Amino acid sequence: MPINLTSVPSRPLHAVLASSWRLSEALAAALDGSGPAILPLDPGLPRARLDELIAAFRPAAIETTEGMKWLAHADQDGQAGVADEVAVVLATSGSTGTPKGAELTSHALRASARASLRRLGAPAGARWLCCLPTHHIAGLGVLVRSLEAGSDPVLAGREQLASDLVARCDYVSLVPTQLRRLLDAGAPLAGFAGILLGGAAIPAGLLEDAAAAGARVVTTYGMTETCGGCVYDGWPLDDVRVATDAGGRIRISGPVLFSRYRGAPELTAASLRDGWFVTSDLGQVAEDGRLTLRGRADDIITTGGEKVAPGVVEAALASLDSVREAAVVGVPDPVWGERVAAIIVPADPGAAPGLADLRVQVRDKLPGYAAPRTVICVTEIPMLTSGKPDRLKLKAMAAAQAPGSAAPGAR
Repeated sequence: MPINLTSVPSRPLHAVLASSWRLSEALAAALDGSGPAILPLDPGLPRARLDELIAAFRPAAIETTEGMKWLAHADQDGQAGVADEVAVVLATSGSTGTPKGAELTSHALRASARASLRRLGAPAGARWLCCLPTHHIAGLGVLVRSLEAGSDPVLAGREQLASDLVARCDYVSLVPTQLRRLLDAGAPLAGFAGILLGGAAIPAGLLEDAAAAGARVVTTYGMTETCGGCVYDGWPLDDVRVATDAGGRIRISGPVLFSRYRGAPELTAASLRDGWFVTSDLGQVAEDGRLTLRGRADDIITTGGEKVAPGVVEAALASLDSVREAAVVGVPDPVWGERVAAIIVPADPGAAPGLADLRVQVRDKLPGYAAPRTVICVTEIPMLTSGKPDRLKLKAMAAAQAPGSAAPGAR
């Protein structure tokens, strides 16, 4: 059950834009109460996006590789600090979309890590390879599990999964794209005692290929609000309960839940109801308690483990001189789980912008993973009678178009 935070927000909150090693140290202090609560942020974000997150979550200080910078926020609406129980604030929508900061308590993070280690049968001292961004819950969860296991994580970038790193570790958490690349590279995946796989749709054949290589893969389902994966291979972790409402929307309860969205009581009330977190996903729970996912109830695109809000990409495209209108959808992709596809109406029908140019211009405004991988140029965006874009038709158009290509003049 989530903790009812009734105390005055008095614990300081520090944004951390430093290395994963420094974040690991700050996380340990946040969990045991000897340091401030932390707000991990991606130092590679565009400055405008960082400023937006800082303004939304209002940390007292920002820690970077160059040192500490104190901020002078007016103490309005009680956001100068967080409750003593809160250890971490994480942005839930990756690096795009309206900022929502999930407040995670030390109790919830530790409960998640301990339940994960028990389910995996991981012994004390088990070592984890951390190759996911630690400003997201998947990477941060690896750090918490390492702390609970009493071991130091082996830190690597997403593109630095060399065989020597694999051989030094017992467990790893991956997104499907990484697993596919490791399989293609012939990495010794059978050496892992377990591989947690989540964060995106799993392409057909990937689990079979992994099993053929001797890899022991455990699929996970969860989100920032549940301290990461809380359902393994369809089965909830210890003390976690999963149900669905009349519309098939998945609900989750248990000690792993977040406490609230920072500075957003209305969002919190809409998402946390009687001890249950109402997700944006659809599913079915069998009589034996196993969960089967049916897809998302909203339009968020998950590509390579990163979440992309279509409206933000649409706004970035529409701000360009070469684009009159834009609609963005996600379509299945064998590598990324989903790919970002843009359907645009060029400002000049005789000079439609190319995919490469649009990607460069979008990446000036948003993280690289939000840039479209498919662009289709049309004379008008297909609409429903309600006046909204016909997203089913848009998805069909985009799915028929190869990734990494543009189709000027398509209808």
